[in-house]
Amino acid sequence: MNAPIIDPLQGDFPEVIEEYLECGIMKCIAFNRRGTLLAAGCSDGSCIIWDFETRGIAKELRDNDCVVAITSVCWSRYGHRILVSAADRSLTLWDVITGEKITKATLQQTPLLARLHPGSSTPSICLACPLSSAPTIVDLNNGSTTALPVVCEPGTGLVPSSRNKFSDGSAPFTPSAASFNKYGDLIYLGNSKGEILILDYKNNQVLGVVTIPGGAIIKNIVFSRSGRYVVTNSQDRIIRIFENLLPLKDGLRALNEISESIEELEGSDKLKAVGSKCLVFLRDFQDTINKVQWKVTCCSSDGEWVVGGASIKGEHKIYIWDRAGYLVKILEGPKEALIDLAWHPVHPIVVSVSLTGFVYIWAKDYTENWSAFAPDFKELEENEEYVEREDEFDLVPETEKVKESDVNEDDEVDILTVEKDSAFSDSDMSQEELCFLPAIPSPDIPEQQDKFMGSSPKLADSNHSEYPLSEEAQQNGHAMNNGSTPAEGLDNSIAEDTGGTCLKRRRKPSEKGLEMQAEMVRKPLKKISSGKSSKLKNRFAIERDTTSFCAYDDDDDGGDDDDDDNDDDEYE
Repeated sequence: MNAPIIDPLQGDFPEVIEEYLECGIMKCIAFNRRGTLLAAGCSDGSCIIWDFETRGIAKELRDNDCVVAITSVCWSRYGHRILVSAADRSLTLWDVITGEKITKATLQQTPLLARLHPGSSTPSICLACPLSSAPTIVDLNNGSTTALPVVCEPGTGLVPSSRNKFSDGSAPFTPSAASFNKYGDLIYLGNSKGEILILDYKNNQVLGVVTIPGGAIIKNIVFSRSGRYVVTNSQDRIIRIFENLLPLKDGLRALNEISESIEELEGSDKLKAVGSKCLVFLRDFQDTINKVQWKVTCCSSDGEWVVGGASIKGEHKIYIWDRAGYLVKILEGPKEALIDLAWHPVHPIVVSVSLTGFVYIWAKDYTENWSAFAPDFKELEENEEYVEREDEFDLVPETEKVKESDVNEDDEVDILTVEKDSAFSDSDMSQEELCFLPAIPSPDIPEQQDKFMGSSPKLADSNHSEYPLSEEAQQNGHAMNNGSTPAEGLDNSIAEDTGGTCLKRRRKPSEKGLEMQAEMVRKPLKKISSGKSSKLKNRFAIERDTTSFCAYDDDDDGGDDDDDDNDDDEYE
């Protein structure tokens, strides 16, 4: 749905589940920059790339050495690479087009989140947030890591948690959330003291500190698509939104100028003063009645809506607020817990992941207005009498005058220039950007073909165990016609087993065969005993309602089989 034709009075946010995606047990998702591809990490270590326009699988990235659950997926800026973090402490960088693994690094702790540097088209630097250590800058080319400071006071080190120590004696630490800004020159890091640290990751230096009200542990930090707003999720069950006062580009240079302008303060007071000029708190969002804990948060593509996925066991709830703080919608899905969600970069669509591995697509429930499909239609509230013009139905109307066109027909028409999309006004469309993956036809698997085509012979075998299909018949499949009945399909199968002559012409029924058919009509089939007479039951159960009878003998003269006499004796 195009954004210009959306009715603003209906609200530009999703309302109902449009459809769902199913492929294994999916754990985390991420859109590419244009929203045309959706990457999903699965519990078996594979990464599925969906074509979001067709809802089909475009590619599957699988590492045979990784068979554990994927914890996060991240696209590069132009979509040519995907970074995958897994529970086996690995970070794998993939080439999306070729499906080949570029490089792989292993950390000391399991990375809960990994993000590629957004400033490069082919990044090799990523930000990883391990389970029980400080966020780390990882160089995927050589595997080197640099831990970031999680507190602003020098010499204090990391912040220990209240949990028990590891088996090796090292002290555990509370997980910290971190994120690059829009162009990757700064890192915003949230620690367990309720502070947002603004860092220059190249120099590993804290340049500013923003204190969050309440001082609760920060679980998530998310930037809006434009980079103007920062959304945080804290342990105190409150989602907060901040406005970014730094310019989108050259944010590091602007931050250094602010720091140089404040000379009267030193230490942590100076860092907090600098931080107050970088981020401004706008408002918070929470469920004041149920006190819901939030699993994941995000912003809409235009930054007008704030979304929170509830962390409730057995419930799939998504809360949507406007930026003014009003709760506008609660989306209730199936009785499955929510573990991840993402807003589409362009359209008002939310994609959520359930605990069972399904991906649900929430879309807008539009009210159709059929009068808007033609500009000359006029919507009437009640019937009106229509008065036609005198020359309305004439072949050549006399009153019609040809209006002179204001368009100069000699001007050249530009059919090559592509207009900028308002959703991507921040940057031009790159010719190197990957929007769609080429469709590669997959070869048919013989095992699946035999399984599918063998449904009709299998049905025939279940009713005619005495007549197994020939090897040639099984290869051909003997699929029944769409208009044929199962009885007709069985008839064709039996006829082909006897040599195939019954498909070409109908044999003349024998006299004994006609008599036996008449007996079958008069007497119920349940009186036929087991043995060879069961063969007759299978034969005549198909043919009793037909006008002609086909005798299944090996002679062309219409004679009877050698064992017909025995069959009559057993029947009688």
